[in-house]
Formats: sequence, structure tokens, C-alpha cells
Amino acid sequence: MICPASGRDETADVVVENGRVSRLGRDAARDAEPGEHTRVVDAAGLWVLPGFVDLHAHLREPGQEYKEDVRSGLAAAAAGGFTTVLAMPNTRPAIDNRATVESVKARAREAGGPTLIPVGAVTLGREGKHLTEMFDMRDGGVRMVSDDGACVMSPAVMRRALEYARNADLVVCQHCEDTSLTEGAQMHEGRISTQLGLRGWPRVAEDIIVARDLLLAEYTGARYHVAHVSSLGAVRLLREAKSRGLPVTAEVTPHHLTLTDARLLGYDTACKVNPPLREEEDRQALLDALVDGTIDCIATDHAPHSSLEKDSEFAEADKGMIGLETALPVLLDLVRAERIGLPRLVAALTWSAASVIGLEAGALREGSRADVTVVDPTARWTVTPSALRSKSSNTPWLGSELTGVVRMTIAGGVVVHERAT
Repeated sequence: MICPASGRDETADVVVENGRVSRLGRDAARDAEPGEHTRVVDAAGLWVLPGFVDLHAHLREPGQEYKEDVRSGLAAAAAGGFTTVLAMPNTRPAIDNRATVESVKARAREAGGPTLIPVGAVTLGREGKHLTEMFDMRDGGVRMVSDDGACVMSPAVMRRALEYARNADLVVCQHCEDTSLTEGAQMHEGRISTQLGLRGWPRVAEDIIVARDLLLAEYTGARYHVAHVSSLGAVRLLREAKSRGLPVTAEVTPHHLTLTDARLLGYDTACKVNPPLREEEDRQALLDALVDGTIDCIATDHAPHSSLEKDSEFAEADKGMIGLETALPVLLDLVRAERIGLPRLVAALTWSAASVIGLEAGALREGSRADVTVVDPTARWTVTPSALRSKSSNTPWLGSELTGVVRMTIAGGVVVHERAT
């Protein structure tokens, strides 16, 4: 059992009763025997971890269910070891009111599986003009607001959003992109974009918004979260802000930690993402920042698209890749390369993510909700459409053999995913 939140890394039994962890320890399950109401799972040689928490996923419902829906998205989350998922509001229509929040939550209850927490939009229709009713959405279950996929460009609107969210005790999550610098951009601006003849997105387009928003967060005292950090400049700004104790947090994706813009040399649309894959110096800066805590957590930015949006000319392809089911094995490669320790990686997927929004999750303690992920770190599997629970298969790892399999996912004491050896 590995639980960074409690500092435990030991061989132990985990006893689950009535949806809660009732006992932990080497002989905690000594008297347990299989029966009508009791199941004993032999996890010898496996890792028993807290259930993963993803602060940033796109489940496409309502409006684009042909790419993904709540049921398939939660199935993919469970297969990836995630027991809590925050669903971003760039749906059609946007999740910008309490009725839509409650509708998405109802669909999740019908589907069963991991806990789904909708993220409410900052502005109506995500248009960057008029603020949503944040208090109302909070009462419906929202813990974070974001116009993700669209940057809140107006400093005045962002200031009011931060003040409103502070009073509602919500986190404001920003997609940091100065769109005046990225119009028509297809990938990161650099040597490779020049070589490919594609219009580039400069790092500074991200950095400018991060810098502006950190000043506004300091001025308002609001909790501010940077989505999918991708640039070394943003890392520097975050490190300085945190050194002064500002209430700011940040996330990074598995693909920004492991891939660079060099993967686009073949015009691979699976690697066209937003923000773009950047250069090796950015990747190294992101990894260092995750290790030292400047970046708090890992979020998948799971972004399903059908072949209609991806199997096209590069300039016409939509941005985004799926990530819920491939996150763990892809990240374990960094552990094997000794670029990050396993406890820090597990923390970034569990309690560090939960703490961003003040969620009681991501830990295995007596009395805690029984969200558990059981991992076989040495098992191999090949990423194919039939092996994925997501409706979409837009991933650069399609056809690749990955090492690391989630054998079982338990959400609230219920087995929501199980994969045989």
C-alpha cells in the first residue's frame, strides 16, 4: 500500500466496509473470509493506491456525445484508475448554470462509477463577457469555475470573476492564452514549426496571461489555478508567486511531461493539442516543477475527438488527445527513468490534486471514503481502440505497448473496473 498523504509505503491489508476504509495494517484482514457479503482480493505483488483524482477532463456531454458521454467517460476514468473526475464546461451548451450542472450530475448517478464533479463556466456561454451565477452553481455541486478552451481575456472580467469566486469559495481555473498572439497557430512556435511551415504559438502567449492573472489573484486574494501549464516561463512565474505565499496552484498533463513538438515532424494530428507540445527545455522545466511542488498535480486534459475531427489535414484537425486510460503507464516511464519518485507521482495523481479544490479524497486512511486503485506495474498492454473504454481513440500511443495496468478500481467501496491478468 502506498499513500503519500499519510506517508505510508508498506505491505498491508486494506479492509473496506460500507463504502469506507474500516481498517489498515499488516493483519487488518486476518479474519476475513470469502462469503456472500465478503470478497477477498489477493493483491500480492501489486500496488494498492488511493483512487486517482483528475481535475481536468472533457466528457463532451451535453452536445457532443458522439465523441464521448458521461457513461463512456466515467468508464474510461475507472479503467485508468481515476475515482474522481472534474468535467470541464466547454460542452454544447456550456455548463454555465445550475440546471446544467445538476443534469450532468444526474447522468453520472445513472451511469455509476467514479465521482463526477462538473466545473462551471466563468462567463455565460464561455464568451468572456458576463459572469455566471457562481453561488447558484456552487450550491449545485461545483467547486471550480473555468472557461477552459477559451481564455478570459478581459482583465476587468477576470478581476470580477476572482472576486466573485473568492466570496463563493470557488477556485478559478484559467486557460492561459493571449489569443492576439495565437491567431491561426497550429503548434508551438520554434524551429520545428518553421521547418513544417506551420504558424506557431509562442510561449509568451501563455506567460503573459499567467503573469497578469497572478497579479489579479494577489490583488483579490482569490484562489487561482493554472490549467495545463506548458511553458518554462509560466513555471518561473508560478515559482516566484508561490515563494511569496500566494494561493495559486497549477496542473500539468502527462503529454506535456513526456512529449515535445518533435513528435509533430510527421504532421501527426494526434499530437495537436492545446496548449501545444513545446520544446525539450519546457518539458524538463515542467518535470522539475512537478518534482519540487511548483506544479501541484497532474491532470489528463482528456479530450476525445472522433476520426472526423482528427483524420484530416493538420490545419483542419481539432486540438486534443485522450488521456484517462494511458496516463498511468505513460507516467510510470518517468519513474523508471528516475526522473520522478513514485511517492511524488502518486501524490500528484491523488491528494495533491484533491487539495486544490479542498476535496476529501486521494488518501487511504481509516474512515476515509473507499476510493482505491490497484496497479500491476509490470504488466504490459497494447493501446488499441478495442482495448479502450473511451468512445474515441485519438492518442499518439495508439498501437504502442505500454507497461502498467490498472487491475481494479474501487469507488466508494464499489468495484467499478476490474481487469484480469
